[in-house]
Amino acid sequence: MDIKKLIETLYGRTRQEWTDGSGDNQEGWEDERPRIPNIKLPKISKIWLILGGIFLIFAVILPGLARFLTNLYWFESYGFESVFWRRFTAQWEIFFVALVPAFVIYWFNWNLAWKSGMKLIKASSGEEVELNVSKWVIIGAAGLFAVVNALNAMGSWGIFLKFLNPTSFGETDPLFGLDISFYVFSLPFIKYLQSWLQGVLMVTLLGSFSAYFMTRSLSLDGTKLTVSPRARLHMSLLGSLILMVWGAGYWFARYELLFSPTGVVFGAGFTDVKILLPAFTILTFAAVAAAVLLLLNFYKPMWKMSGILIVTLILLGWVSRSFVPSVVQQYRVEPNEYELEKPYLDYHLDYTRRAFGLNKVKTVSITPENEVTPEELLADQETVKNIRLWDYSPLLRTYKQLQAIRTYYDFDDVYIDRYELNGINRQVMISVRELDLSKLQNKTWVNMHTEFTHGYGVVMNPVNEVAPGGLPFFFMKDLPPRSTVDIRLDRPEIYYGSMDDFYVLVNTDVKEFDYPMGDSNARSTYEGKGGVPIGSFWKKLLFALRFRDTEILFTGALRPESRVLFKRNVREALDEIAPFLIYDADTYPVIFEGRIIWVQDAFTWTHRYPYSKPVMTPDPTLRHFNGVNYIRNSVKATVDAYDGKMTFYVVDDTDPLVKTWQKIFPAIFRPAEEMSKDLWKHMRYPEELFEVLTDVYRTYHMTDTNTYYNREDVWEVTPVGRERRIQPNYVTMKLWGEKNPEFAIIVPYMPLGRDNLIGWMAGRCDPANYGELLVYEFPKQHLIYGPAQIEALINQKPEISSQISLWSQRGSDVIRGDLLVVPVGKSLLYVQPLYLKADNGELPELKRVIVSTGGRVEWDETFSGALEKLMGKRVTEKGSSVASKKTAEIQGTEGMISSPEDKTFEGSDISTLAKLAQELYNSAQEAQRQGNWALYGDRIKELGKVISKLDERSKK
Repeated sequence: MDIKKLIETLYGRTRQEWTDGSGDNQEGWEDERPRIPNIKLPKISKIWLILGGIFLIFAVILPGLARFLTNLYWFESYGFESVFWRRFTAQWEIFFVALVPAFVIYWFNWNLAWKSGMKLIKASSGEEVELNVSKWVIIGAAGLFAVVNALNAMGSWGIFLKFLNPTSFGETDPLFGLDISFYVFSLPFIKYLQSWLQGVLMVTLLGSFSAYFMTRSLSLDGTKLTVSPRARLHMSLLGSLILMVWGAGYWFARYELLFSPTGVVFGAGFTDVKILLPAFTILTFAAVAAAVLLLLNFYKPMWKMSGILIVTLILLGWVSRSFVPSVVQQYRVEPNEYELEKPYLDYHLDYTRRAFGLNKVKTVSITPENEVTPEELLADQETVKNIRLWDYSPLLRTYKQLQAIRTYYDFDDVYIDRYELNGINRQVMISVRELDLSKLQNKTWVNMHTEFTHGYGVVMNPVNEVAPGGLPFFFMKDLPPRSTVDIRLDRPEIYYGSMDDFYVLVNTDVKEFDYPMGDSNARSTYEGKGGVPIGSFWKKLLFALRFRDTEILFTGALRPESRVLFKRNVREALDEIAPFLIYDADTYPVIFEGRIIWVQDAFTWTHRYPYSKPVMTPDPTLRHFNGVNYIRNSVKATVDAYDGKMTFYVVDDTDPLVKTWQKIFPAIFRPAEEMSKDLWKHMRYPEELFEVLTDVYRTYHMTDTNTYYNREDVWEVTPVGRERRIQPNYVTMKLWGEKNPEFAIIVPYMPLGRDNLIGWMAGRCDPANYGELLVYEFPKQHLIYGPAQIEALINQKPEISSQISLWSQRGSDVIRGDLLVVPVGKSLLYVQPLYLKADNGELPELKRVIVSTGGRVEWDETFSGALEKLMGKRVTEKGSSVASKKTAEIQGTEGMISSPEDKTFEGSDISTLAKLAQELYNSAQEAQRQGNWALYGDRIKELGKVISKLDERSKK
């Protein structure tokens, strides 16, 4: 199509070149219209059409079809096919709901505009004009714009489904008296609909304007605008509709005031309620009045007046939304801010606390004693025995050095949990030995996809016990897994975990690698039902297209019962099923009924809770919570590490958001009662949610409006001068005022700008009180040392500072662990482990434990020894002390295992000594592998003493 020629034909002659018209013509503007030619589309070569079609099939259609079908098979394999189809149909429902009206609006208006102009051309020229080409151009343009619009709408399927399935909150907002569900479920959809309709009408207006302009039904001669009657009517109607929809936007903007971030109040403050709220109402009616006046253009052209009206409306909007509110805020509100804003501050405090569940926090005012007494330590042995001496980072490095076994195994993270061992709850650290295919030396297709398919086993150690040389005392370790405790692990294979996702083919003719075993390797064949069957040629073809891997088609290893496992990252798999939830970063493993089960905390959330201030944290690990102003830990999900079975349990059925998602996707959720009670014992308060809530509570523990307004009592969890906040700590302890010890997560608070403690928060984890938050508040006039102050006292102790300097001078890297603040009795005990690592090594060893209370600081090679120095007497029960002066506690047998340097070995039986000998031998072997010959010599020397004592005992 020669556009240039068309334009020249349409506009090439000036008015001076046109004739004045014959006697049949009146002096109307139609006499001076040019003739318009037929518009013809250029011919396209068939070969290009064929090549384009082939490219479209192989580059877009087939890969898209393969991804669609393989995703469907994946959902079906885990029992969530109804979820797949519900989401699929919802997306296409909203696609067609957006497509059809948009297409009709575009086509009707553009076709009407074009035909009106062409009829005028025909009337003025007297010639027949072919309209077929123009018709298809209009249909194509309308279809293209409508499809783009509809594709954009498909991403709003969640808003669409929540609008159709609302659940009442049972609470109303304080300004309009509407249920909170209106703001969470209805208003977002209404706003989207208004925005969508306004966008469609604007595009329609521009398209119609272009059609009228091209057909000269609308022209501009200098400053004079000439418009045909039909064009005037049409454009006036469209403009009027746009103004009405614009006015509807102003009306619903009234409700958006409840989320206003300006001023001292998040939500509607004095200026919002007294100025903006009436302004939006006035603007609504002004827009409707402007729409009515615009229609009058049909009877009498008033384009200049219409333009003035629209400009006036825009200026009125700016004046009423920006200028007047800023003037009122500055000169009326700010000089009297507290008095004018107090009612709205009350709303803000109340609704923020409700949105985050902080209105249910139990607060206890307590005056702690200055220091922990020996009697309190002896009476609270459950807490003392479970104080964590192992930091996550040093322990992870130790795991990698001692238990990775091969380069292609790795540990992604260390987790904390509790198990009942011999009738006693023990806190343990646990990590899963996963397969890291990126570290395979020989990355052949067979190795990557059929032979090395899974990780194997776990490593577990108690939080407070240490083997010789400052290494972990393992409850579970090695390949195949060996256990010194009564925890059954029948399925140690890890096909689903936390590492990067690679697809693997299982139950093939290739035996899968389990673990190295001497000169050979242990192998197995997958027996689970995870993944998708891939035995048929059709499915081989689909997965070859999905993964762009032709080897799947041609490998001879696949059998009819073979399966393909993909989407094996636990968090990503859960997110594929329920993308509307926020997932905690910490997915932790639990050994349950002989299998490894991953537990994932999931949160329902919204940013649409009125008057609630959204989370806004600079912490990069919590930024996925930014913008959220309502959150609940309503769901706990589990994933079987062997077959990938996913289960979503609703643990808070009072949450309206999870109720709505249950209505939408009933197949996803199961009641919490279906979770095994033994598995429920391993549930815990989510660490990330706890961090978010402790951050919000820093300010919103203040319930007095004046105190909040003046920020008189803001708390902090980050010590002064530090960038890193104090990390929450999972502990087994006896909460103040409680009779029995329990598992909880705790964090201390300090006043803003000060280092002393003002209180601490606990999130309870045990089933009887799960999810409760407790806050213990200290009197402001009472000094309780904070972590920064304790660290200063530690640094000031000559014995400690000089030894640390000496270690550093000798080329060792001193790692100071987290300073733990542990409530014991009616006071606080501070504990900090100290690790030593050679500059060229990656094996941190626990060398000292620092303890403090009442401003006094002591340290020792063992936790028990440090406590004895601090208290001046033994304060640990028999069986909870140390293995040697160079180790910390080795428990698990009756009696105390004494030092190898203690020639009496009092209380040690043959089995205890044999265990110690084995640990010393393993430590010596590892030191030899690391090239640490000094440590190797020490271990061999200690081992000789233990063997001698074994020989003596065996002769008795």
